Amino acid sequence: MKITFTKQEITSLIESSLSWMVALMMLTYGFGKIVQFTGTDSTEKVVSQLSGMELMWTFYGHSFIFALIIGTFEVIGGILLLLKRTRVLGCFLLTAILTNVIIQDIVFEVHKGALYSAIIYQLCISIIIWFNRTKIITAFRLLTNKNIQEQQSNKISKYMILTILFILFLLAQHYLAHFLSLI
Repeated sequence: MKITFTKQEITSLIESSLSWMVALMMLTYGFGKIVQFTGTDSTEKVVSQLSGMELMWTFYGHSFIFALIIGTFEVIGGILLLLKRTRVLGCFLLTAILTNVIIQDIVFEVHKGALYSAIIYQLCISIIIWFNRTKIITAFRLLTNKNIQEQQSNKISKYMILTILFILFLLAQHYLAHFLSLI
């Protein structure tokens, strides 16, 4: 009995396998955030004596809710990766998370194994994105498609309104932030 696969079937198998692996690890890391940083905010050392990794772990341990939010996004990204229809969205979400992790691992000199793992997961996600590049390009073109029939005077009016709204939102943000800081 000879089993043969088309190129599309092989690509699909590779994509699904990579997705499952990264999803499993993101779910593990995400749920692990609940206990991973417990007790890491207390140290006998002063800040200047902490290694980069100790400083980062103390930072994460200081705010349980922060670690929980990061973990929640890792879990959501992992779940999105498991489902074919939401896989690309999961890739983009996890790319944001993993880019942050990779930068922190480099800057705070976290163990090389953690850094290399994050880089490998991001490479896997990049391969999945590459396999779905046609869909992504099509979606991007649909999202950025301009109506060629739009009149020039209509464009000028829209840009004027856009500018006014931008200034109003900027002012509102400034005064709202100032007001809230007084409370």
